Amino acid sequence: MDTTYILLQQYWWFLVSLLGALLVFLMFVQGGQTLIYTLGKTEDERTLIINCLGHKWEFTFTTLVTFGGAFFASFPLFYSTSFGGAYWVWMAILLFFVVQAVSYEFRSKANNLLGKKTYEWFLILNGLFGTVLVGTAVGTFFTGSMFSVSQEKIANLGGNMTISQWEGPAYGLEAVLNPINVALGLAVFFLARILGMLYIMNSIDNDRILARAKKQLLYNTIPFLVFFLFFTVCIMLKNGFGFSVEDAGNSKAIIRDDLPYKYFNNFIQMPVVAALFLIGVVGVLWGIGSTLFVRSIYTRGIWFAGVGTVLTVLALLLNAGWNGTAYYPSTSDLQSSLTIYNSSSSKFTLTAMSVVSLFIPFVLAYIACMWRLINRKKLVLNDIQTESHIY
Repeated sequence: MDTTYILLQQYWWFLVSLLGALLVFLMFVQGGQTLIYTLGKTEDERTLIINCLGHKWEFTFTTLVTFGGAFFASFPLFYSTSFGGAYWVWMAILLFFVVQAVSYEFRSKANNLLGKKTYEWFLILNGLFGTVLVGTAVGTFFTGSMFSVSQEKIANLGGNMTISQWEGPAYGLEAVLNPINVALGLAVFFLARILGMLYIMNSIDNDRILARAKKQLLYNTIPFLVFFLFFTVCIMLKNGFGFSVEDAGNSKAIIRDDLPYKYFNNFIQMPVVAALFLIGVVGVLWGIGSTLFVRSIYTRGIWFAGVGTVLTVLALLLNAGWNGTAYYPSTSDLQSSLTIYNSSSSKFTLTAMSVVSLFIPFVLAYIACMWRLINRKKLVLNDIQTESHIY
């Protein structure tokens, strides 16, 4: 057993999971977009909210692309199976993110073809479908998808090179028929709205917008807790997909789908991951509660809820891939299920990429510096009248 290779595979699942967690946090931009008309009652107020979010939309888009690129480089079999099979879901996600980029670019252009309101509704649609579809797609990590994989064809340089095949006629859209997937999608949607409100409260100096945001916070927290609790309880109680931990590193490990309380047991057997999950949930609740129950307008809830979101999603994704778990189960052919061991790149590729990954802290430091620079001053209505570039 090559323990170095196993550690590399686990290391890259951690990095991919961290990118996924950061992406969910940065979806506060999408969540905030769905509140344009709820929090902004005048055109100036809506423009103020859009410019507040517009300063950060590229972070979300870049993280989404980086997340996809990291998955492709480290676990290419997942990329070819999911992106090549469930392409209607991923194409829809990509479409709504492209629509977002176009909307920020052209909304305030003079004599734009469609008018401001059209682009504002494009942003709302991006916020709605972008979050729900991403959450629903991630839900399949725990519930499975309809595909089959022919591992033998990977080494076949001639003939039919189709390695994976999608078995369902809807090519990924069937995920919306599973209530667990939908619950996670809706939980991500309402969480994005919550984070969006907390970010707006932290970044805008406008009493009317802040008062509306605080009121809406409660209305969105209740459905978020319902959907997130439903999803969590369901995956903790359901049978999971996995294999014997002793077979780690064995690409032909026998996958089973009759492991009771698999994801709950993962937390028990990985106490550090369980601690991350619990701390993350407490952080999200603290960020929400401190904003709701402080009489004055509290504007720092985004940092508690943001860090909590990253830790919670990171723990869930680690739970789905570590400890002998199939992170992309197949409901059509159980032995086609993907694990971090049978779907990863070669040892050489993972090693080379690991050297490059050492630069990640410097990139994060640069992002933190730019974030602080952009947010050094809260936005006010006067800013949208004096700035040379507005969204």
